Amino acid sequence: MNYYPYIKPLLLKLDAETAHYLTLKGLKLSHNIGLDKLLNPAMIENPVSLMGLNFQNPVGLAAGLDKNGDYIDALSGLGFGFIEIGTVTPRPQPGNPKPRLFRLAEHQAIINRMGFNNQGVDYLLKRVEVCQYKGVLGINIGKNFDTPIDKATEDYLICLRKAYLAASYITINISSPNTKNLRQLQQGDVIKKLLSALKEEQLKLQEKYNKYTPIVVKIAPDLSDEEIQHIAGLFIEYSIDGVIATNTTIERDAVQGNPLAGEIGGLSGTPVKQKSTYVVACLADELQSKIPIIAAGGIMNAVDAQEKLDAGASLVQVYSGLIYQGPELVHQIMQGLSNS
Repeated sequence: MNYYPYIKPLLLKLDAETAHYLTLKGLKLSHNIGLDKLLNPAMIENPVSLMGLNFQNPVGLAAGLDKNGDYIDALSGLGFGFIEIGTVTPRPQPGNPKPRLFRLAEHQAIINRMGFNNQGVDYLLKRVEVCQYKGVLGINIGKNFDTPIDKATEDYLICLRKAYLAASYITINISSPNTKNLRQLQQGDVIKKLLSALKEEQLKLQEKYNKYTPIVVKIAPDLSDEEIQHIAGLFIEYSIDGVIATNTTIERDAVQGNPLAGEIGGLSGTPVKQKSTYVVACLADELQSKIPIIAAGGIMNAVDAQEKLDAGASLVQVYSGLIYQGPELVHQIMQGLSNS
């Protein structure tokens, strides 16, 4: 039963951030009383093996929806093949001042400038520890807003060490536009230093725990062709395990004329779809299947997901699509992919 069309108009009348948390709390309540098993269709399995991990199907939840790991079990009932939580930082932080989340409904888009609001990595790990979910769980990590960019590597190392055992894979978020100077970590010698340090620490942790936790890097859709080529070469050089393409965009060409277009932050949803797919295709050309690509950005249906897979991705992630299409989106995408 698809109940979302009935409640969507009510949610769209609320402040975006309020609607976000009410929806998550509703999902959690539904899960806790067992209602989700009656309302949600059964997971469609289509296993994918990547990075030494077994994904139940290729459709995952992108980071940002469940920043603190509070809703893992409730979200697992929607049929995801994998779930990514975060972005989480070493220390708790409130994020940017409100309002900081905006829906551009006519464009099926969202602008956010949340600013890595989260309860800190220790809180997230406590939530992971008590959840029942046994599927692939990614933990997305970032730096605190007040950590200087030249000290950012240490923030990532703190989170890597703490999350290493709990995570199926760890995503390094260096592409959010909502933390000052963060995207500089994608450039020049800065990214070399970061990747080198992360890889060195990963191998130490592997030896210490006898467990290999893959490292994935999430990049922006606003990189030039030359920057994509450069970063792809570094991923190969440093044996990074995977790449997520892409984060939100700072461009506004696709939403010009919308009264909210001038809001500062990252734009996601349908307007970023083509840019993200282009980055996926460029990466696929450069990586030549040496490193798997997880595609995110503007996936609203099975056709959008298939475009990403055709461009060279092995897995896809959704976020904004859930806001506009509702909880049945995962099942609808999997049905479409199964029939194509």
